[in-house]
Amino acid sequence: MEKLTSPRVIKSILNEYDLHFNKRYGQNFLIDENIVNKIAETGEITRDDLILEIGPGIGTLTSALCKNAGKVISVEIDKKLIPVLNETLKEFENVEIIQEDILKLDIIKLLEKEMFCNFKIVANLPYYITTPIIMGFLEMDLDIEKMVFLIQKEVGERLCAAPGTKAYGSLSIAAQFYADVEIEFLVPAQVFMPKPKVDSIVVSMKKKKEPDLIVDNRQMFFKIVKAGFNNRRKTLINSLTTNTNFTKEQVLQALNDCGISPSIRGEALTGQEFAQLANYLNNQENLR
Repeated sequence: MEKLTSPRVIKSILNEYDLHFNKRYGQNFLIDENIVNKIAETGEITRDDLILEIGPGIGTLTSALCKNAGKVISVEIDKKLIPVLNETLKEFENVEIIQEDILKLDIIKLLEKEMFCNFKIVANLPYYITTPIIMGFLEMDLDIEKMVFLIQKEVGERLCAAPGTKAYGSLSIAAQFYADVEIEFLVPAQVFMPKPKVDSIVVSMKKKKEPDLIVDNRQMFFKIVKAGFNNRRKTLINSLTTNTNFTKEQVLQALNDCGISPSIRGEALTGQEFAQLANYLNNQENLR
């Protein structure tokens, strides 16, 4: 039997079920068996693991996950693909297919009935909702052992970026606040069908039990971080004055007291420096 990564098999399935690649859902199917296996291996999957997969497509990665996992729950938004998945995954008894929008699904309620030692997420994420999905899981109060995502290369680089680099931004700080993030390997555009315009990358994320940064008020912290990057060409004092309710005098005082140059740009600040600044401004706001 030919693999689900075979272009001929994919075309045959599309013809049989009268399907077309859905741009709305960002459907790009993997056609390289080695890449599929490498993604599954990155998840370090065992029979003690419950795996959540998002966007299984025709079940290519799902099959690789089912071979080693205790159970795989695959969430697919496209109802037209459900009959396909029921057919391509029929040999596996440890898979549950759910037709739903992952952003609307109550994950905590879904997992209440499951009894496994470890919960992991492995997915080839649609480009158009990559950030909301990743940040949603990071912010969710869930004990997640590991997350492995195949995502757009640019987004993966932003997740892992260091201060002072072009890719560094509010997403970098937010992701690294909640998790340890690593780039695993590059996935070229030509291993997808249809071929996307950009390359992809596989990243792994391990949620921290507690953030490394000491933050008094998370809402204030992320508000300051976002404001600091809203106008990348502006100095930090101008960005914070423009994008928050603090006056220029208040921001200047905060920067001086925190030992941060008023002429610096947000992209040069570390997460620790943003935390220090946010804590200072939060304290000032509480004193009003």
